[in-house]
Amino acid sequence: MPHRSKLDLADYMPYLVNRLGSAFVARFTADALASRGLSIAEWRVLAVLAGSGPQRQTDISQLTSIETSTMSRLVSRLIRAGLLSRSRNVQNGREVVVRLTTQGVKAVAQMTPVAVDLEAQAIRGLRQRELTSVKRALRSMHAKLTTSASISPGADQLRTSRLKRGNSRARGGGQPESRQRGANL
Repeated sequence: MPHRSKLDLADYMPYLVNRLGSAFVARFTADALASRGLSIAEWRVLAVLAGSGPQRQTDISQLTSIETSTMSRLVSRLIRAGLLSRSRNVQNGREVVVRLTTQGVKAVAQMTPVAVDLEAQAIRGLRQRELTSVKRALRSMHAKLTTSASISPGADQLRTSRLKRGNSRARGGGQPESRQRGANL
């Protein structure tokens, strides 16, 4: 790819992906989350547990792309809301497993059709082959940017310095969780 000195956001793939994600979040929040007092990050936790079954918090963090420290607070809030429970792993007493409660299962069952409908609206007119190609490409790009070999030293140093000084969002300030770590459903 040739070196560009100017960036046209209207044709910049990360911007287009973020713009799509932001539109999904805005609609899904208005249509399903706001009335329940849930954030998009909390939805992702519920959706992962509904799809994958009980998980350790660290595994949920990886599956949702939510920082581990943020995950702990999300899980605690969802437990207080009656949507999740936490218990010791039967096979390994040192591990804590998080699962949906009956109320959590019902909430996910009510919100999932809204999420599916929003996706259907967004992909209307695409052929199945095109949709498969888009999803494959997005997964491939994500993998390229998240493997340890592909992370640039500068990005790694920036991340380390942020962790050392403490991110204001991790302390509850800054942007809402729906804006942190991407705005994807």
